[in-house]
Amino acid sequence: MIVTTPENYERTRARRFTVQGVKAAYRPYVMQLRPGDRVCWYLVGGRGFVATANVTSSMFEDRRPIWVSTGRPDSYPWRFRVARRVARGVERAIGAPAVVDRLAFVRRWPRAHWSLAFQGNFHEIGCRDFGVIERALAA
Repeated sequence: MIVTTPENYERTRARRFTVQGVKAAYRPYVMQLRPGDRVCWYLVGGRGFVATANVTSSMFEDRRPIWVSTGRPDSYPWRFRVARRVARGVERAIGAPAVVDRLAFVRRWPRAHWSLAFQGNFHEIGCRDFGVIERALAA
């Protein structure tokens, strides 16, 4: 799961979901991605889920600016190619409260603090959770 700002999501969307970058700190996680894996996008600020895609390449390094970090400067250098499955505009995001009770990865946190599950730029989630998210987006 990619957790990003609406502006960075629009940058990925403008590139027709062909490439996604991740902040430098997440290299060990992105190195594990393989073609055939799937990713979804969640927008910060509680805006919700907006898209899913298939991973179509292994990780590669590219420091050309595309995405903008809201904190410490970061070029999102660890990138991988993707192919869109389901995508919505920011205004049509599926709010996390609509699906959070069906997501296993959120249960690591107390119910009152479910939003902690969406801190950070990159998270591994299970196939079942991915299916819940994708079905909600496709509905």
